[in-house]
Order: sequence, then structure tokens, then C-alpha cells
Amino acid sequence: MFHFIQLLTGTVALRPYVFIFLLAYLFIALTHMGWKKTALFTVLAYTVAFVCEWSSAVAGTGFPFGLYRYLDATRDRELWIAGVPFMDSLSFTFLAYVSWELATVLRGKVQAGPTDVRVMNHDRARRKWSVTLLAAFLMMSLDIIIDPVALQGERWFLGKIYYYPEGGSYFGVTIANFIGWFFVCFVILRLQLLAELFLWGDGRGSRIPVGVVDYPYKALGPVALYFGILAFNLFMTFRIGEKTMGYAGVFITLPLLLMVMMALSRNGREY
Repeated sequence: MFHFIQLLTGTVALRPYVFIFLLAYLFIALTHMGWKKTALFTVLAYTVAFVCEWSSAVAGTGFPFGLYRYLDATRDRELWIAGVPFMDSLSFTFLAYVSWELATVLRGKVQAGPTDVRVMNHDRARRKWSVTLLAAFLMMSLDIIIDPVALQGERWFLGKIYYYPEGGSYFGVTIANFIGWFFVCFVILRLQLLAELFLWGDGRGSRIPVGVVDYPYKALGPVALYFGILAFNLFMTFRIGEKTMGYAGVFITLPLLLMVMMALSRNGREY
């Protein structure tokens, strides 16, 4: 038990930025969905991500991320589960959630004013298939920026934690990996919605879930976290001197920012 606590503490110490993002996600998710749905989403997202990472990297099937391998340089300093670093699968919880909420903003009925921004049909919009597909695309877009700089982890404080045995065509990353991120997000969101329907029905006429809190600019919280994650990874990309990779990330980010600005300018009109 003491060794487990040491490894868990080491995980936080080695990856503090992951847990800063995680704490921000928990606050946003709790105030948007309540503690029951947040707990369900966190466990479900971690489980789906872990199974997929184990399948791709440990079992060696290459599904769904393509074939890659973890290096066990930090196995004695941070928590690993069945050959997969705990923090890797855990990251999918907040990455999938902020992508989902951003897609809801982009596809929903946004009411934007000088004192508040909210999605008026949030609960209905988040269940749309188009929102699920857009969210999966948005999480894949995150990975197009995250994975290339993570692959260069030995050049910053992440450390070298994995590699692609056969290399990759996009700054060393395989195209299969990006497709895998799309797939994983899609599966997480549809399973979450099915579980919510089974456990709590469609939510119409039900009480507000415990933990849901209303506050100004609530809709912008997950949007800010999404772009905060992008900004952190872009900063590290330029910090290690990978300018071409960094500019590619910037050109990916700019259209996403434009989409958000257009969504806020609709002011009550559903897309």
C-alpha cells in the first residue's frame, strides 16, 4: 500500500500539468453535469482509453491507435497499470470532455452577452450525433498538436515515454494514431449517453443533478480549458525549438478559434 502511494505521489510530481488540467476538468464537469454523471464519465473515459492503449501498445494489436510501445524508464517512479502509464489513460477524461463541451457550444444555441455566455439547449445539443462526431474531430485536432511534442518528451520535462517502432508520417506520429483518438472519443461519448439514458432516462422534467451550479460565462469554462491545453502544448513545441511543428499547430488552432467566435456571434440562433 505504501509503495502504491509512493507511485501515485510520483505520478503527480512528474506530471503536475496533467493534474492541473484534471482539477479544472473536475470543477467544470461537476458544475455542468453533477457528481454522478461526472463520476460515470471519468470512470468510463479512463476505462475505454486504457483498454485501447493496452490493446495498441501492450498487446501489440495496433488497434485503434496503431502500433506503438511504451518505455518503462519511469515505471519505478510513477503509477503504471498493466503496462500503461496511469496518467496517459487518465488524460483522456478531460480531453474527451472539453472536446464534447466545445462541440456543444459550436452546435448549440449560444446566448452571448456582456455579462454571460451560455448554451440555452445544452442538454439537448450534447446528445446530437453531429455533436459527437464534431467532438471526436476536436479531440483528434488536439492530438495533432499534442502527440508530436509528446514524442519529443526527452527534450522537455515529460521525458521519453513511448515510440513508434515503424515511425510516423506526421512529425514521427502515425496517421493511425489520430484516427484512434477520433474513435476513442466517439466511443466514450456514445457510451456515456447510453449509460445516462439507462440510469436516469432522458432527463426531461427531472430535478437538477446534485452539484450543478449556474455562474456567469459558464459555457466558456470548457472552451478555455480546451484552448489552454492547446496553448500549453504549443508553448512547449516552440520552447524546444520545433518551429515548423509549432507553426503547423498554430494553423490548426486558428480555424478552431474562428469557429468559436462565429458560434458566439450567432447570439441565440442554433446552428
